[in-house]
Order: sequence, then C-alpha cells, then structure tokens
Amino acid sequence: MNTARPLTGRVALVAGATRGCGRAIAVELGALGATVYGSGRTTRDGRSEMDRPETIEDTAELVDAAGGTGIPVRCDHSQEADVAALMDRIRSEHGRLDVLVNDVWGGDPFTRWVKGVWEHPLEDTLRIVRNGIETHLITAHHALPLLIETGDGLVVEVGDGKAGVPFRGVVAYDHVKEAVVRLGYSLAAELRPYGATALSVTPGFLRSEAMLEHFGVTEETWRDAADAHGGYFRHSETPHLLGRGVAALAVDPDRARFAGQCLGSWDLMHTYGFSDADGERPDWGTVDAEARAADAEAALPTAE
Repeated sequence: MNTARPLTGRVALVAGATRGCGRAIAVELGALGATVYGSGRTTRDGRSEMDRPETIEDTAELVDAAGGTGIPVRCDHSQEADVAALMDRIRSEHGRLDVLVNDVWGGDPFTRWVKGVWEHPLEDTLRIVRNGIETHLITAHHALPLLIETGDGLVVEVGDGKAGVPFRGVVAYDHVKEAVVRLGYSLAAELRPYGATALSVTPGFLRSEAMLEHFGVTEETWRDAADAHGGYFRHSETPHLLGRGVAALAVDPDRARFAGQCLGSWDLMHTYGFSDADGERPDWGTVDAEARAADAEAALPTAE
C-alpha cells in the first residue's frame, strides 16, 4: 500500500459532489489517492435548480490537484436511468466501487421556513422528500451490488444532525434529515453479512459556499461574522473537517466498529486526530444541543 496515498487504486463515488461537504469529501478522498467519481446536476454547461455557480468539473479539478483522479459525471440522482448509467460506467471503467458517499440533497429551493405542513406547498413538500430521500434509495439500489462485489466497502450517508435533534422547522426538511440518519443504520444491518460498513455522518455549523455568501464574508474573512446566528457561527467549520473524517474512515481497517452509528465531524476529529483546513479544531458537539434548541424554538409556526 502507498503509505502517502493509501487509497491509490480505490474507487469512490461521491453522489452530490458539486459543492459543500460533497466537494470536500471528494477532495479529501483524492488527497489520499482515490479515483473519485463526483456526480451532480450543475455543470459548466448549465445549472440545477439550486442555481449556484459551483460545478462538478470544478470539483474534479480540485480532486486532481489534491493528488487523486477526479471524474465529473452529470447525474440527476432522482432519475433511475441516470444512476443506472453511472454505475454501468463505473463497472466498465474500473470494475469496482470501494466507497459510496451519498450527499444528495437539493431541497433548499423548495423549503419554506416557518410554515406548517398544511401551509407549505404540497408540491414543494414532496420535492424535498424526493430530492432528499428517494435519491438516496435509488443510488443505493444501483450502487450497492458493485460495492458488495468489491468486498470491504464503505457507505456513508451525509445528513444534518444526529438522531433525535429538536424539530428543524419544516416537516419535510426534518423528515429527510432524520431519515438519512436512519438509512445509515438500516444499510449497516443489510450490508454487515457482506463485510461492508455503512453509517451516517453530520457536519456542524458549516461554512459552505452558500453560508459564507449568506453572511457576506469569505473563508478568509469569516470571523467578521463571528457573532452571527446568536454567536454560534464562531463555532463553525469548513466542509473539509467532515471531508477529512470520511477519508479517515475510508482508510481505517477497523471502521466496522462504527457501523450504523451517526458520527459528527467533531467525533471523527477527536477519533482520528486531524484538524480543519485552516488548522483549527472546531468542536460543534459542545454547542450542538444548545444551538438546535434555540433554532427549534424560533422555527415553530405562530398561529395568526
């Protein structure tokens, strides 16, 4: 094994690699030598409904620069034919799949905050569920046969918060995020007889591209907004904290001990001893419950 790049020769699929955690996970897997298929809907030829400038081609170039091999694939994971074609391509080109990271979301454009489920447009409610849950099931259905054949595979479901956190403000949003955590648990049970490990992970307060833009700062100036969101933004982290955690899981021969669990980026940081991309070691776990309780209170619809 190449000790500097221990994932050399391994193949990963990061579903939803256009931006945020998906992109960072792809880059950190690449930094350890992996070949990474990064899928998403936004390409240099057109944007998805998220209407963001980040593209899968950009992600692939970042994977290459980190030391891996990045392969961008335009794929709508809500469309079974797209996912089936992607898996046929991976099988044809490499004949193996070692890591599946399911980071598909795409529900932001359809989320109407502080709206009861009876007020929230039903079409948007169902789109959130389809984009956030059905995509994961479609991807698992088509990807897992190859991962099982490969042997000691890893499946990572990327969610938002551990199980049992307070209400997230919109029923469909809350349902999706809880379901993703449970999916990591359920897949662990199904994959255990095949020697594969499944679990779910969650970042803390993420300094994603969209969040930095929301607060009017950059990764270099984010501390100017440290008092934002009740001061919790000062505990935020880059997407690479979770990315490094997933990469550490991918090279851990004893990762089966985490099967079915939901691990925070902070849990992974403490377990494997790494730092964030800026050298800091933010521990969202110390404030997670407090911050989510405050958000839950603010998110309750008010009767008129």
